[in-house]
Amino acid sequence: MSHTLSIKLRSGTQQAHTDAENIGFMKCFVQGVVDRECFSKFLSNLYFVYSELETAIEKNKQHPVISGMYFPELNRQSSLEKDMAFYHGNLWTNFIKPSTATEKYITRIYEISAHEPALLLGHAYTRYMGDLSGGQMLQKIAQSALKLSGYEGTEFYNFEQIPDKQAFKNKYRQALDTIIVDDITADKIVAEANHAFYLNMEIIKELETILIQALGRATYNDLV
Repeated sequence: MSHTLSIKLRSGTQQAHTDAENIGFMKCFVQGVVDRECFSKFLSNLYFVYSELETAIEKNKQHPVISGMYFPELNRQSSLEKDMAFYHGNLWTNFIKPSTATEKYITRIYEISAHEPALLLGHAYTRYMGDLSGGQMLQKIAQSALKLSGYEGTEFYNFEQIPDKQAFKNKYRQALDTIIVDDITADKIVAEANHAFYLNMEIIKELETILIQALGRATYNDLV
């Protein structure tokens, strides 16, 4: 390989990362403009995404590409279940369903799990590395804006089994560079990571309607 997989993923997703940051919903979020209904809907969609992704990774953990990147301490499904119970009560499963964009996202994960499991790495990289990085800032913003105590309603961002996030990210990148893949497969993984970014962006765009209704269109336009 001409470049390590970690470098290919990092450089190859820079534009998608920038695009994601410039979506109206995210620009409002980082300014502390967060609506409780909108945020809980955001987390409920992620619950379906992570449930599908983590099921797929578990199913394919013996795959030569996935086995080297099998880190169950990253799993978010159980944390998101706690968040759902916080926002919707013990019968939370009766109150949430995946949005149209979320359905598209989980269908893609299901398809590659069945037909090209190596590409799951693109989704895992995009999601978990983001959670360990900017996600920590978003947690603090949500806690302040929604007046949440401790980790209530933001367990998604709480990695109890990873006390040193920077050290873990370094470990994760090192693990990426031990994966033996040819250049064609590496390029496919990078392309899938970009696809994961844009699938996530479609979920976020759907939430803008809810946020606009909560804030009022004029205020929203001023913020973005």
